[in-house]
Amino acid sequence: MRIVVAAKYVPDINTERGFRDCRVVRDAGEGTLNELDENAVEAALRLVEAERESGRIGPDDGEVVVVTMAGPDGDVALRKAFQLGVDRGIRVSDDTLAGSDYFGTAAVLAAAVRKLGEEAPVDLVVTGMAALDGLGSVVPTLLGAELGLPTLNLAKKVELAPAEGSERVLTITREIDDVTERLSGPLPAVLSVTDTANQPRFPGFKLIMAARSKEIEVWTPADLGLDPAAAGTAGARTETLSAAPRPERAEPEIVTDKGEGGVALADFLIRNDLV
Repeated sequence: MRIVVAAKYVPDINTERGFRDCRVVRDAGEGTLNELDENAVEAALRLVEAERESGRIGPDDGEVVVVTMAGPDGDVALRKAFQLGVDRGIRVSDDTLAGSDYFGTAAVLAAAVRKLGEEAPVDLVVTGMAALDGLGSVVPTLLGAELGLPTLNLAKKVELAPAEGSERVLTITREIDDVTERLSGPLPAVLSVTDTANQPRFPGFKLIMAARSKEIEVWTPADLGLDPAAAGTAGARTETLSAAPRPERAEPEIVTDKGEGGVALADFLIRNDLV
């Protein structure tokens, strides 16, 4: 069982965010592994552990590889993934990738998965449900399209059926608009999990210490055989023309009701074209 987790380095949601050249500032001191991707890492680790416990693979078999597209600051996210227990971390990095949109990001990640597949078969690609810096939630679907694989999104529960012949079947349960769905698809596949799919494990001291010195592989678009026009600003289908902090909210108008509160409310609604 070989699983690739596509993860993202994002600004810490508890810090003040800023923009530079119409892009989100991503400084190592304020960035981290996308919190929702921790659920993806946990799902991947549990699937491999379940395969070992069942005897379908050996006790030393199975691998979880985390891939991120980021600058050198993105190593922070990979170190956190190592602390959780992943086996290998890869950062795809190059100045030409700056400004990539969702489609470019999916193209880069898909190219990395294909390169890993040349080393050994990849059974599953797992992602979180969204990245907290953009909340687009479309990369899992785009990644599945790029790879030409079945895509099972927004899983709350994940089950991997025992092998029947040469085909393994992945089944998920998800809840959308008060409807519970069960979907299945053969491996290899792309899977995204929600923040309710599991509770990410707490890093152990041994893994925390080991993560400090564990090797991070750095790949470039050239290593992936990626067309330069597929990502970065050259391949972006959208362009951000300006970016600025949200304006401060105006002070509220407080009216003390002395018998004419209804009139004041009606005036407010009319003045703001709310009626």
